Amino acid sequence: MFSEFISNSPDETEKISENFALTLNAGSVIAFIGGLGVGKTCFMRGLARGLGFNGEVTSPTFSIVNEYRGGRLPIFHYDMYRISTFDDLYSTGYFDYLNENGIIAIEWSENISEVLENDTIFVNISVIDDEKRKISIFTKGKNE
Repeated sequence: MFSEFISNSPDETEKISENFALTLNAGSVIAFIGGLGVGKTCFMRGLARGLGFNGEVTSPTFSIVNEYRGGRLPIFHYDMYRISTFDDLYSTGYFDYLNENGIIAIEWSENISEVLENDTIFVNISVIDDEKRKISIFTKGKNE
């Protein structure tokens, strides 16, 4: 799977992710790649809306994980920025959430790359200019 989009605004980013959400199934794991301020939380707002969640979506920077329930599937939105060991990861409840039949979305996924499964969906967001972003969505499965 590989898709690439150019977004010209935060609204377009949200629309891209809202449409992407329609392709997700229970158990999907999304790993974000992209630095601070590229639009990961903006992408998450559209993703949540596409899954039928109508509440506020915020970065889980201080809480480590935010839960969004009430849509087609629950979403568990992680920020792994401060996670550096397996014990740190274990303490977040990450492995328990894998069994919740929801969507796991991970910011700073590179900090836990060794535990990501082959069917993880990667969303790479990069800055083109102040408003414009390049969004690449892909998997790194065994056969790819």
